[in-house]
Amino acid sequence: MRFTARWARRLRGDEGSAAIEAAIILPALIIFLCLAIAGGRIVTSGSKIDAAAQDAAREASIHRTAAAAQTAAQAAAAESLAGQGTTCTSTSVHINTGGLNVPAGQVGTVTATVTCTVKLSDLLLPGLPGTRTLTSTATSVVDLYRQRGE
Repeated sequence: MRFTARWARRLRGDEGSAAIEAAIILPALIIFLCLAIAGGRIVTSGSKIDAAAQDAAREASIHRTAAAAQTAAQAAAAESLAGQGTTCTSTSVHINTGGLNVPAGQVGTVTATVTCTVKLSDLLLPGLPGTRTLTSTATSVVDLYRQRGE
């Protein structure tokens, strides 16, 4: 009788259950933490692309001709991305310079769209395959009374 009572008590005991619970919950918590970090890094990279687009739009808005604005905007976007440590496998900068042709005294705007393709291994984990394309658009107002291009 004593033997079966001891055996029954052992079966009902909760010794070792904490280790089993930890073995089940810990991987899920680690995966959740990794996903949170990955999301944060993608959002941070997106804000760097936003800053590059703002810099490009502002730089384009202070030039008088569309050609000069395009060249300056591309240089400003590249400088902004490099200054923030963002490495793009491909970058494109598109500028809408229609606001430079508006007569002086009227409001004109210049819009810059920056697209950057970033390797996921740079964003998340080294060796991770694939890329992510991030795009941002920013608009800058052309000075109302500034002389415009030909």
